[in-house]
Amino acid sequence: MGKRSIPALIIAIFIPIVGYLILRGVGENAVVFPKKYFFDTVVTKEVDGKLTTDTFWHKSANFRLVNQLGDTVELYDIKGKPIVIDLFFTSCGSICPQLTKSMKKLQQSFAKGGNTREKIDSSVVQFISLSIDPERDSVPVLKHYADAYGVNPDNWWLLTGNRDSIYDYIFNELKIDKLEKVPISPEFPHTGRFVLLDKNYVVRGRLEQSYSGIAKDSASLSVLARDIGLLFLEKDKKEKSKVASAIIDLSWLWLIALLLISGFIWSFTQRKKKDDKNS
Repeated sequence: MGKRSIPALIIAIFIPIVGYLILRGVGENAVVFPKKYFFDTVVTKEVDGKLTTDTFWHKSANFRLVNQLGDTVELYDIKGKPIVIDLFFTSCGSICPQLTKSMKKLQQSFAKGGNTREKIDSSVVQFISLSIDPERDSVPVLKHYADAYGVNPDNWWLLTGNRDSIYDYIFNELKIDKLEKVPISPEFPHTGRFVLLDKNYVVRGRLEQSYSGIAKDSASLSVLARDIGLLFLEKDKKEKSKVASAIIDLSWLWLIALLLISGFIWSFTQRKKKDDKNS
């Protein structure tokens, strides 16, 4: 291979690589995932002479309640999937029936592939309706309500239990009073908001969206459906691929091999033409 052909071969190899990395980075950053809302602590430490900051996001504590089938369930029974929570009570004559209808639409939409980019079966999304009137919302009352609305209990729990435990979870774990823009009564947290948890039980969302389950805010419900789908695409920081790992991916090996072969063929052809011309 001639000396002049070496720079050309290097350019031929590295321009596509650099271009691909740029496009890859832009593509990944173009997807805006729902943000994490609350953190418990921020720790600053020195690593290799540089200060780095670690944020420890608030993870919702476990709860132990009873569903509409009379089964005792725990939040941490739900593994590796997004969770959508609403607050309701069965005797509600205002927004609760619409909240339940909206939740059912979400459940059905994921069963059909719905509004998300991915075809996600509803079994990998968990829906929870927490009663804010648990003294009156007994298991039989919840079961009757669930049957009336056609609730699928496989991945939708209507939960009752100790009132103090439920209210503690609503205010100290979901932090519903900090999510809402309007005041929430500590005595009766009646709200039309859905709360989205990721697979690590961390509250997620968008500051500009309320994830409302009320009919007039159907656009907000569509955003929630899309964000549920996005959580499936999200990788943990430890799982994020780096440039080095991308380069040694099998597709890169094929690309580099193809470019090298093409460069050698081109160089050989040019040299042969030159020899023929001189002979």
